[in-house]
Amino acid sequence: MLLKTFGWSFAITALGLVAAVFYGGWQAFGVVAILSVLEISLSFDNAVINAGILKKMSAFWQKIFLTVGVLIAVFGMRLVFPVVIVAVSAKLGPIEAIDLSFNNPDRYKELVTDAHPSIAAFGGMFLLMIFLDFIFEDRDIQWLRWIERPLAKLGKVDMLSVCVALIVLLISAMTFATQAHQHGGGHADKAETVLLSGIAGLITYLVVGGLSGFFENKLEEEEEREHEAEEEARKTGKPASAVVLAGKAAFFMFLYLEVLDASFSFDGVIGAFAITNEIVLMALGLGIGAMYVRSLTVYLVRQGTLDDYVYLEHGAHYAIGALSVILLVTIQYEINELITGSVGVILIAWSFWSSVRRNKAIAAAGGDGGDSSDSKAEVPSGV
Repeated sequence: MLLKTFGWSFAITALGLVAAVFYGGWQAFGVVAILSVLEISLSFDNAVINAGILKKMSAFWQKIFLTVGVLIAVFGMRLVFPVVIVAVSAKLGPIEAIDLSFNNPDRYKELVTDAHPSIAAFGGMFLLMIFLDFIFEDRDIQWLRWIERPLAKLGKVDMLSVCVALIVLLISAMTFATQAHQHGGGHADKAETVLLSGIAGLITYLVVGGLSGFFENKLEEEEEREHEAEEEARKTGKPASAVVLAGKAAFFMFLYLEVLDASFSFDGVIGAFAITNEIVLMALGLGIGAMYVRSLTVYLVRQGTLDDYVYLEHGAHYAIGALSVILLVTIQYEINELITGSVGVILIAWSFWSSVRRNKAIAAAGGDGGDSSDSKAEVPSGV
């Protein structure tokens, strides 16, 4: 069962890691491994959400999502999108960007280094919004309650996450301008670039969120119509047809899943720039990670066991928040890529350990695990 579900992921992992060694030695091997773990950890909640929607779809649409969807997710968002980001930021054509990365790595690295402030500002803001919207939301299950409870109360203020993100962006741009001025003003004009790129990241997040909400509403409308049709069929004694679910509703589910997957993949792609600027290593690491996300989705649909680790979603979002801060800091200062990658892994591991402790405490108390964070059976959060 495990080999059948994860077989392709294991094979792609082996091929990707071998390719990394041939491309850049053992250091490249380490970078690709870190990127793979980072992508899996950041997209774990994506797999959980995908599974919850995918199990409602017909077998045909499940296959469409797991085949056509893989092409879009792996080759579109994880392989093409990083090239597009570099090309736009460095003002290159996509083909030229790829050609430079292979044939003139020194020039490519120079262009990417020059473009890094705009990439970091765009990505930092996008990731920061994901984290802020999560941390300001009042939820039943809380991990680090001493942080999440007061922030959830503050989150009742409208547009607070946008305001906080803009304040952080202004501080980042002003700090960059101040540092540039102190060093002779050679890069003072890039402070404006940082500001504009950060605003672009914020707008991108809002647009993606809007599209996700649109498709979610469409999905709910179609499911409501399907439910009404089933009720009518019961009253008249006619058999309920599954055509509607396999048609319009399933199509909207597919579109909604693809928008969600694109939005989740943004954090992995953008976060990868905090670890490496090399397109080849980025594509290998994110491609491996994306395959595991798809395999996890299938596994969740068939088994449903990983839903029990309720703090993993929290850990993934804290990792996103840490990456956003790291990206914004790297606008001005260099941070070792091993530190960047390790932060996310540590937070995910911590949240997993907290989930295991919670499950053991609930089992010892005879609970069913379906209660909120205020349950007496639940172990205190990972503090």
